[in-house]
Amino acid sequence: MMDNVSQIRMFFLSGLNETNNHRYTLFFLTLLCYCVTLLVNISVIGTIIMDKNLHEPMYILLCTFCMNGLYGTAGFYPKFLWDLLSPVHVISYSGCLGQAQVMYSFACADLSILAVMAYDRYVAICRPLEYHSVISKQRLIKLVCFSWLTPFCMMGINVFLTSRLKLCSPYIARLFCVNWIIVKLACFPAETTINSIVAYITIVIYVFHGFFIVWSYMYLIKTCVNSIENRAKFMQTCVPHLTSLLTFLVTILFDVLNMRFSSKDLPQALQNFVAIEFLVIPPLMNPLIYGFKLTKIRNKILGVVTLKTR
Repeated sequence: MMDNVSQIRMFFLSGLNETNNHRYTLFFLTLLCYCVTLLVNISVIGTIIMDKNLHEPMYILLCTFCMNGLYGTAGFYPKFLWDLLSPVHVISYSGCLGQAQVMYSFACADLSILAVMAYDRYVAICRPLEYHSVISKQRLIKLVCFSWLTPFCMMGINVFLTSRLKLCSPYIARLFCVNWIIVKLACFPAETTINSIVAYITIVIYVFHGFFIVWSYMYLIKTCVNSIENRAKFMQTCVPHLTSLLTFLVTILFDVLNMRFSSKDLPQALQNFVAIEFLVIPPLMNPLIYGFKLTKIRNKILGVVTLKTR
């Protein structure tokens, strides 16, 4: 059994090696981005929690979405900011596996929450008379738990399988730890077969989430075409959701393509940008998109800001 346990206790992250000349500029911009991300997400979460009029399924799901954004960014920004000021970029073996767990359970949970949001909008617009019985408080709690626990468990299985591999290199050519990159460091590729199978099962599960969202929107668009009232609902509540979905899919697709088919001919700076898109753009943009588009949240936040500036 001990033969299957990696003797590597530290990983070296080489993604920042070419940025020595701009390190302090990057630190300032990254810190600013993280502070803005924290501010907008916490503002939306706080607004929804404090205002009882916003204790509706759509807003509770948005609150969950923003909380997940804080969870994902916590796995990336603090370590990245530390590395920008540190001459040596290292992370412990357990810390590396933990970071991989957080980042990709965050990404999978984002897609799960988007799928639940699509279901919520489908019931609200296509079956309005049944909405409160279908999206009951108990069912909403179950859906939220499903959105968080299932991705966490799925990624936990992937990371556990990775922890059993004997690794032959401590060098990761990325800014942060990625489960599949660690798997590729295995001494015996034949031992990674089960990792590949579980990874592809995970991908298939979340591809089906995507198909479910497409199916929901096919019915939504069909229902909204001939109704002015439903078209107004669609523009008000579904457009932010579609924008968030598109942002997420584009950023995660670039990351998966870069990870699976990365080319050493690409500049390291470009590879770094592609790698961190899904950790930077969606958590920053989602609360802004919803904050500006959803009237209740926009009015509430603007009201609080106005009171504080008087």
